[in-house]
Amino acid sequence: MKKVIVLLVLFQSISVIGQEVYFGQLSNFESEFKTYEKDTTAHAVYLYEKGENYFEVRRGYVRLIKKYHARIKILDKEGFSEAEITIPYYHSGGRTEIVGNIEGISHTQGLKYNVVQSTIYDVEVNERWSEKRFTFPNVQVGSILEYTYEIQSPFFYNLNGWAFQEHIPKIYTQYNAEIPGNYIYNRSLLGEFSLDVNEASIKSDCFSVPGVGKQADCEVLKYAMKDVPAFKNDEEYMLAPSNYRSRLEFELSEYQGFDGITQNFTKSWKDVDKEFRTDGDIGGQLRKKNYFERNIPLEIISGNEDDLVKAKNLYNFVKLHYTWNGKFGIFRDNNVKKAFNEGTGNVAEINITLINLLNASGIDTDLMVLSTRKHGLPKKSHPVMSDFNYVVAKVEIEGTTYLLDATEKQLPFGMLPYRCLNYYGRVMELDGDSYWYDIAPQKQNSRAIRVQVKLDPENGLANGVVDETSKGYDAYFKRTHIASVTEEEYLEDIEKENIDGFYVDDYEIVQEKSDEKNLVERYSFEAEELQPSETIYFNPFLVRYFKNNPFKAETRNYPVDFGYLRKFNYMANIAIPEGYKVKELPKPINLALPDGSGVLRFNTSKMKGDVMVVFSFQLRATQYKSEGYQFIKEFFGKAVATQNQTYLVLERE
Repeated sequence: MKKVIVLLVLFQSISVIGQEVYFGQLSNFESEFKTYEKDTTAHAVYLYEKGENYFEVRRGYVRLIKKYHARIKILDKEGFSEAEITIPYYHSGGRTEIVGNIEGISHTQGLKYNVVQSTIYDVEVNERWSEKRFTFPNVQVGSILEYTYEIQSPFFYNLNGWAFQEHIPKIYTQYNAEIPGNYIYNRSLLGEFSLDVNEASIKSDCFSVPGVGKQADCEVLKYAMKDVPAFKNDEEYMLAPSNYRSRLEFELSEYQGFDGITQNFTKSWKDVDKEFRTDGDIGGQLRKKNYFERNIPLEIISGNEDDLVKAKNLYNFVKLHYTWNGKFGIFRDNNVKKAFNEGTGNVAEINITLINLLNASGIDTDLMVLSTRKHGLPKKSHPVMSDFNYVVAKVEIEGTTYLLDATEKQLPFGMLPYRCLNYYGRVMELDGDSYWYDIAPQKQNSRAIRVQVKLDPENGLANGVVDETSKGYDAYFKRTHIASVTEEEYLEDIEKENIDGFYVDDYEIVQEKSDEKNLVERYSFEAEELQPSETIYFNPFLVRYFKNNPFKAETRNYPVDFGYLRKFNYMANIAIPEGYKVKELPKPINLALPDGSGVLRFNTSKMKGDVMVVFSFQLRATQYKSEGYQFIKEFFGKAVATQNQTYLVLERE
């Protein structure tokens, strides 16, 4: 009954909060609020938040007005950082946004402590952005921090929406806008949460400009969400937070003046294609094949090999010639001639060099722009070129399409770096229309480990040989790591990844079984794993894939994205020591994710004088929706527990 009463009080308080709220006047609910039961881990919570955007003529100029009002409850000492407020504002071309009417109050133990205006200061962030900053006074656990401000903006494209979800939860968040019909904005609601309030109406004759007799109607908008959880992006296996954080986005598409003149801000792909062909940093750099024909040994470009062999040779040549400087450099400051002469360049310069070389050799190759996993998914509805931050080469040879990136020394032909596995990109043809193209990751990615183990109970040791075969991205990651450290450091890393007391020697890469997409390793080991006893409890997982479950959050409001398919196999052959017999074998496990999108199998069997252990863990999808998060969490949890808590029991005969 107590929980029901709490929920009723909370619902009633939210209903009140959704109505008019006045600065400095707290409700009983807010004053008495102590814990947020929907997220007991929260250090602070928005009790109330409201933003307003509208257009107004001030001093003879049309200005976009942004008003903001928020109340934040501090729940523990870790929430004190919320007392440090930053208000960003934009400036460009001699014009600037003006931040004014800043007020702040710390409501602490029934008293009000005002933010002193002299403590508010400016910080220049970069050439386009600055911030107003201040800190609330006398902040304690239980304080309510309330502040409000207004921004006057001459930049109408800075009506850019509203963030419903942030790093701390919100009990109520509301966005209001009044937009004259002169201004047309593209808008979209992102994230997994739906609006609790979604209202739109037309207000007649609401906007006019001095000296112009005409008036425009306005669209009046009100959007709100209740009980919005914090967006926690510290979990593994995710794309850019911007893909999933619940927010409303506006983008200025068109302005219709009272004089009848229309100004378009959103371009079509045909417009972008035309600009691309003439752009000096991209299109212009793709027309340098004559330079490479003159400055590169002829045999590199014009060999007698078939196109695939020739393409691989050119790809490897560019990889070896360049050292990537760590920059992406897609739309500015690209110079392939200079980069080639210096042997170092950004992503665009390296891959545009590759495109030029392939075209010079008679292999038709196009440039594809894409967005990296951390940058966000590009919009497909209309061109937003800032959505892209990376370029690769796209080539088709004998009916097979390859996407190529020559920035990584260990990256095989036809594979993209993990950072590029972001679903799709846009192919920009110099002589045709651009089009979307899906990014399909390498399918065969796996680690297969086979262990031959001998037990020495008298000395408390287990020793043997490990054969490990890595394929696809697993091989690429291993090769990259091996190339970055000494062999001694690499072997130390292997020892740290596995059980305590695990030591490696006689390590080798089996070259005759390895190639660019396969890496075969072999090493012998000794492990201080056994306790001399009449009964031996032996964990057969001497080499482990997972030490801990990477999924720790109770809930997750965005997908789990692995980027590529994954498979792990472990097989151990354990020789039963002389004088011992098997007392107990671990129970078998056969677990599957819904729709067969993942499989976990574990089994042990006795064969003559040996025990055979077989473990298989396979993900058959690259992405799992948030609704399936609990399945993924439990699936990984079971895999970790199997490896860490499984014991073969032997006893003396």
